[in-house]
This record gives sequence, C-alpha cells and structure tokens, in this order.
Amino acid sequence: MVQRRRSELSSEKPRRPALPKISEEMKAWSAALTSEVTTWPNVSTRPMFGFTALYRKAKIFAVLPCTRGMESPNALAVKILPAGPRALAMARRDPRIGFTDALKARWLTFEMSSDNDLHGALEWINRAYTAAR
Repeated sequence: MVQRRRSELSSEKPRRPALPKISEEMKAWSAALTSEVTTWPNVSTRPMFGFTALYRKAKIFAVLPCTRGMESPNALAVKILPAGPRALAMARRDPRIGFTDALKARWLTFEMSSDNDLHGALEWINRAYTAAR
C-alpha cells in the first residue's frame, strides 16, 4: 500500500505568511521611492501581491509596499545578488536591515521609521539595482 503524506490527503492549501497592511505614511514613502527609482536607466515596475516590483531589464531587484508590507507594515525588500561577505557585513551593521527567510536568495528587508530613512532606503535599493546587471 502506498503511503501518502498528510498534505497530499488534505484539501487545505499551505498557509502563506500574513502580509500586514501598510500605513498612509508608508504609502507616501513607497510612492516617493518609486518616483525616484523609475528615473534610473532600464527600470520598470509591475504590480505583485500588494507590492510594486522593481526590475532592471528582466531582473527583479526590489519590492516596495503598495498596500501590504514585507514582514512589517513599514518594510520594503531588496535583492542583493551576489551578496558577498562585505555586503552582508554592511547589512548586519545597519539596524534598519532585517534578514528574511529568503536569505539564501539574498532578500533583505529595510525598515522605514521616518522621512530620514528615505536616503538609506535609496542607498540599499541602489545596491540591489547595481547587483541586478
């Protein structure tokens, strides 16, 4: 007799992590960041599950909250590939950076708390943009 896993027998779908709703402030920060980054060469955007995905040509390099947050209501995410030891050390020193479960794919979160964080967010988005060549 063939044994099946419980998940194969269950009609329930695996649960996705809850994506928190974002504040009006985060919507404004995301709009400002999107407005700036879309002026960079070869950048395009696509909607994706409550986020705005940023692409350099065909490579995704960041997601900005549109209606939902990444792990927190005030976080965006950047993809740093290849993320060598220097980039990871720099990320670990920045208290606004969080390491996601997708760290193997080099996705990092950036936590916004004030208008002053826009500059830092742009720096991390630029690192991700540069890595997405």
